Amino acid sequence: MAGPDQREFVRFAFHKVSPAWRSLEAGEREDATAEVENVVARYAEGMMIRPYSTVGTRADADLCLWTASRELGSIQDFARDFSSTRLGRLSEVSHSFLAMTKRSMYLETHQHPGQERLHIRPSRAKYMFVYPFVKTRQWYLLPKAERQRIMDVHIATGHKYPSVKINTTYSFGLDDQDFVVAFETNEPADFLDLVMDLRETESSLYTVRDTPIFTCVGKPLREIVADLG
Repeated sequence: MAGPDQREFVRFAFHKVSPAWRSLEAGEREDATAEVENVVARYAEGMMIRPYSTVGTRADADLCLWTASRELGSIQDFARDFSSTRLGRLSEVSHSFLAMTKRSMYLETHQHPGQERLHIRPSRAKYMFVYPFVKTRQWYLLPKAERQRIMDVHIATGHKYPSVKINTTYSFGLDDQDFVVAFETNEPADFLDLVMDLRETESSLYTVRDTPIFTCVGKPLREIVADLG
């Protein structure tokens, strides 16, 4: 049996729907929606699945599926079965980010119950902002104490915005980025202000890339599919 310290695999998959989907008759789209709901319900018993709409927020993505599981095979199986649905066949994965959970080495003096970060525990916030993150190699060559000093300021800046919850996952060796960050909030303006404030911290000097950025809107799955047209 998996222990409480077992880490999780995390994937953010962004799908772009083909115009052919919008050409389906209403009854066909209804059947296709029920098919997707059945796949999600079947896998949701053993893994975390959160759907989001990105219609109108990105030109290259219409929906996001945020999944997490202790077994990478579960994430693969779900991706396979979703791709086998009619909606899956009429869409393509435009972006995919794979990562794992891990305790942050910079939070040793900032520990809070429930923030061990080994398990994904989504909030009920309406909005999620996701992007891959790559730091410079110079950052990793800095002494640990120097990195901690810089990150203490970074963390303190984040604490100014308690309405924004951050989920940081690690991609070293698993995918092209170093991290994937997902911010949950009901107040998009707070997230915008947070990002602006972080630009003024010393830690931003060590950023190579923090794009593309996805603005995702949480809704029931049926409403997300209806957004597709």
